[in-house]
Amino acid sequence: MLIVLAVLIIALVVLYFLGKKAEKKQAEQKEQLDAAAQNVTMLIIDKGKMKLKEAGFPAVVVENTPKYLRRSKVPVVKAKVGPKVMVLMCDAKVFPLIPVKKEVKATVSGIYITAVKGIRGPLETPKKKKGFRERFKKEKK
Repeated sequence: MLIVLAVLIIALVVLYFLGKKAEKKQAEQKEQLDAAAQNVTMLIIDKGKMKLKEAGFPAVVVENTPKYLRRSKVPVVKAKVGPKVMVLMCDAKVFPLIPVKKEVKATVSGIYITAVKGIRGPLETPKKKKGFRERFKKEKK
């Protein structure tokens, strides 16, 4: 019993230090994104979640992505920025806020959208999906 307890304590300590290291790395990446951020006006053409290879990103982007993330679906936005139509990746928190076929002012860092604001008024917040229990209670009444 003591051996199992010791192994668990060692595992928790290792996970703690790995978490701290990952937290520092994430903070550094956020600083780099903020340093390269630009405000851009764009017309959103389409949005969706799709695999990196299907999204139409340049080969450099796909090559620099870790192999375990290449098959995962990412939020992708197709937008007209000035005269060019571009494919941009989006933050998961910002993705539901982006309206389709409307003009927005977005904060872009490279090909990554980090924030979105409406030009002609506030953006609509997406409705929260009802859970199974809430739908069941509503049907019962």
